[in-house]
Amino acid sequence: MERWILYAFVSMAFAGFTSVIAKLGLTGISADLGLAIRTCFVFVFVLLFAAAVVPASQLDMLTWKNFFWLGLSGVTTAASWVFYYKAIKLGDVSTVALIDKGSVVVAVLLACWILNEAITPAKLAGAALIAGGLVVIARG
Repeated sequence: MERWILYAFVSMAFAGFTSVIAKLGLTGISADLGLAIRTCFVFVFVLLFAAAVVPASQLDMLTWKNFFWLGLSGVTTAASWVFYYKAIKLGDVSTVALIDKGSVVVAVLLACWILNEAITPAKLAGAALIAGGLVVIARG
């Protein structure tokens, strides 16, 4: 198995825990406060992680394009988190998490359109199954 596939599965497992743990942490507080607290922990952890593993020489390689695209990614991540936390505060984590995974379909389409990545039959079938699942959830 290629390393990136292993990383993707580990990411999936942590993401699954994240939603359930977050719902427990939101007890008695607003989704907005919970998100702010969580984000502080993410910020500190990621900075410490980067300090430990990123060579200082990489700082010289940063360009304005890196800052622009990564900054825009940060904005879209923040927007996603704000609405995700509002959703899990009010709804069932199991349903919200399933709907959130519809982002895979969006990512596949955008990767094809913007990054010129190929949509293989397997990717198309997987995206169609996810979209079908979203229809099932919406009707249930």
